[in-house]
Amino acid sequence: MSGHSHWQTIRRKKEANDAKRGAVFTKMAREIVIAVREGGGGDPDSNIRLRMALEKARGLGMPKDNIERAIRRGTGEDKEGADIAEITYEGYGPNGVAMLIDVVTDNRNRAVAAVRHALSRAGGTLSNPGAVAWQFTRKGAIHVPADVDFDKLFEAAVEAGAEDVIQGEDEDDHIVYTDPADLHAVSSHLRELRIPVDDARLVMVPNNEVQLDEKSAVQVLKMVSALEELDDVNQVFTNMAMTEEAIKAYEAAMA
Repeated sequence: MSGHSHWQTIRRKKEANDAKRGAVFTKMAREIVIAVREGGGGDPDSNIRLRMALEKARGLGMPKDNIERAIRRGTGEDKEGADIAEITYEGYGPNGVAMLIDVVTDNRNRAVAAVRHALSRAGGTLSNPGAVAWQFTRKGAIHVPADVDFDKLFEAAVEAGAEDVIQGEDEDDHIVYTDPADLHAVSSHLRELRIPVDDARLVMVPNNEVQLDEKSAVQVLKMVSALEELDDVNQVFTNMAMTEEAIKAYEAAMA
């Protein structure tokens, strides 16, 4: 499981780098709009999903005006964002790797065309709804800095109702997994104990992982990165086993 932690560390660093250029703020604004609409309004005290989105946005340095504008779009005070939709596309990548592609977009046709193109270029295909989703389980995932004492984190997380805690290696984050309904409660409990939380979000965890050779795994990781570069794609989940060897080979190939 350490490979998953390493890969998420890479993703979070890339988000931070994109934020420096403002490249991630459009995606973040759409995420806030959806959080307001789907989570129960524009008050983060009563809308857990919005609270998590705001924490992420502030952590990335998103300007206050941008955040407030996105909230107004979500509540309908600003009509500009009325057509933003949240969609999960299902598909298969190279070597039969199952994929879930979370999209937040204001143009469904553009989004599906871009996703289909990125998949086909890498030897993947889109599938019908339901063809892939059954292979995953939704969970909450909380990222805690690797320098936090693992035993202390484990005890606090289990006490708060976490399902599992994965120890990071070197600079990789520890990951606390929860039932989706318990994500906010567990992350809040950790913060109350002064345990820093870098990120808290809902994820799709594969029920069974597919083992690939290093070359094939790097091919899949390149495809995932290409998909996540798309303006409408929020995040991508696969059922590929994340090995340290594959991730290091990917980093070397992208250097």
